[in-house]
Amino acid sequence: MSMNQALWLQQGQDVLDIEIKALHAQKEALNDDFLRAVDCILSLQGRLVVVGMGKSGIIARKIAATFASTGTPAFFVHAAEAQHGDLGMITEHDAVLALSHSGETDEVCGLLPTIKRLGAHLIAITGNAQSTLAHFADIVLEVPVREEACPMNLAPTASTTASLALGDALAVVVLKQRGFKEEDFARVHPAGSLGRKLMSVADVMHQGSDLPAVNADASLKEAIMVMSQYRLGVTGIQKDGKLVACITDGDLRRILESGDVDLKAPVGTLGHANPRSIESTHLASEAVRLMEEHQVTTLFVVDDDNWLGIVHLHDLLKAGVA
Repeated sequence: MSMNQALWLQQGQDVLDIEIKALHAQKEALNDDFLRAVDCILSLQGRLVVVGMGKSGIIARKIAATFASTGTPAFFVHAAEAQHGDLGMITEHDAVLALSHSGETDEVCGLLPTIKRLGAHLIAITGNAQSTLAHFADIVLEVPVREEACPMNLAPTASTTASLALGDALAVVVLKQRGFKEEDFARVHPAGSLGRKLMSVADVMHQGSDLPAVNADASLKEAIMVMSQYRLGVTGIQKDGKLVACITDGDLRRILESGDVDLKAPVGTLGHANPRSIESTHLASEAVRLMEEHQVTTLFVVDDDNWLGIVHLHDLLKAGVA
């Protein structure tokens, strides 16, 4: 490593030290105002509107996205655009979370009288508790960063890191209080890897009239016809409304290879009992794991002894889970 490279490495570490220090200060600054902000967001009848400008606007957009993806209706409004009509999206039932480290950003401060007139709650994230923004706000969350990582102490660096972390803290506390769970996360992330990872078996299973099923006293011929009709490579065998066994393509091949084929034989005597199963609430990724473990391509979906569906490997592949 050259002397220049060693210097670069040290400079990078110094930046992180400054930002870590800012996060520690932010942690210590949490107080009753943070609790009031959480309570305000939890009790909203409307939406959380996050407002910012410049670098703070970028952080504001991320905070809005985090809230929206974790169960709180939220959206970002660019402070400059808000002055040209976007304020019409804000109602008395909403809360505005406004970001400005100086608390004097013209575009943000120009909105404050109108926000108050509309009757929306105003929560400020600012580094200046004596600023115009703080004066108008119902709740002030101070970002106590006095040193930026920028050597001129000008470019927002440590302050934006602390603001982002503060927004995350708000969003996570709120989602925990709402009881937001994996299935809720999957509901608002239907696409992408997150949604696929959280997809449940119930989301991909065949059910109702799409289930290949015969009674235990049905003939082997009937079971083959049902299997051919549904093309899942398996037929469930029922008795008194309960799944008791199944017969698969592999079972049919073994019967044919045995040379003892009786198409009139009750299928209940030919299938194998206790077919591999999974509950509908389990993650689809768990179904993939079970299929790999037991070297099967289908699982029966059974909740409390009630046969609800069938999940096939092809369905999991199509959904992007496997």
